[in-house]
Amino acid sequence: MRKLYLTLLTAALFVFTASGALAHTPLCSCWDNGDETITCEGGFSDGGSAAGVEIYVEKDGEKIESGEMDDNSEFTFDKPEGDYTVVFDAGKGHKVKTKGSEIY
Repeated sequence: MRKLYLTLLTAALFVFTASGALAHTPLCSCWDNGDETITCEGGFSDGGSAAGVEIYVEKDGEKIESGEMDDNSEFTFDKPEGDYTVVFDAGKGHKVKTKGSEIY
């Protein structure tokens, strides 16, 4: 009986650990609204909302605008001139960077 209990416990730990490893990958897509603004929409591969996740715009290595995803997991900002990068920052190892030149 004890062996069965240990086997079931080990299997349960494996399942929970494996599912944690597959957790969620951050996703972020940005588009040009055609009115000198950019909108980015974020989320996670498991369907999770990105509401409240930090997002910022970098230019020459410095943040020029920052905020959080709204309740719809969106963030809109004025389009900067020149080269810039949008960073969707969901924490360590969970950043998505999008260059301005890739936003249409």
